[in-house]
Amino acid sequence: MIFRQLFEPDTSTYSYLLGCERTRRACLIDPVASEVEGYVSRLKELDLTLMYTLETHVHADHVTGAAWLRDRLGSKSVVHRDAGAACADLLVTDGVVLQVGELVFEVRHTPGHTNGCVSYVMADRVFTGDALLIDGCGRTDFQQGDAGQLYDSITSKLFTLPADTLVYPGHDYRGNTVSTITQERAKNSRLSGKSRAEFIELMQRLELPYPKHIDQALPANRACGQIPVVPQG
Repeated sequence: MIFRQLFEPDTSTYSYLLGCERTRRACLIDPVASEVEGYVSRLKELDLTLMYTLETHVHADHVTGAAWLRDRLGSKSVVHRDAGAACADLLVTDGVVLQVGELVFEVRHTPGHTNGCVSYVMADRVFTGDALLIDGCGRTDFQQGDAGQLYDSITSKLFTLPADTLVYPGHDYRGNTVSTITQERAKNSRLSGKSRAEFIELMQRLELPYPKHIDQALPANRACGQIPVVPQG
């Protein structure tokens, strides 16, 4: 397997490039619009054909590169059916299996940060988007957020994965790159040892600032990364 973890520093976003060594088919998880030229160069350098862009959710902090990559390379955009992005080529649900060459991904619906959040599970790793972060989790105070639902998603859909499963998050703000299910169950400061009620109370007390890119990012991401045109007059 070809694997690259890519970082966009303005929003501390991780994107992931995965490719099949035999078929040279590839996918990108959570591509960022500002990084499209870099993705195209990396794909060419590695002799890979981009088949899919896999979104973990409709992002509020950056604009996806899905539409740009679809126009440039013919890739197909994948989003959960509850994400509110009807522009996607494939609207997936819980349990759907996606194949990219010899790489296999299971879609797990992990709502709570947003209605349409998913995690992509492989044999040895999981890409958790904003649901589960390293020593943290996604916020639940906007965009259909629900702290109780997020707790249920993490504990029943992610913490039940094999203990040595690698956890690759959608963001990190402290330089962390990867964790494990064991580590997050034992040491995640928002979740470890906490009941559902305690987690809900903690999330309600966070008082986080308004996301700085949300007014641009949400409408653009509902259009798979194309900025909607506002009629004049």
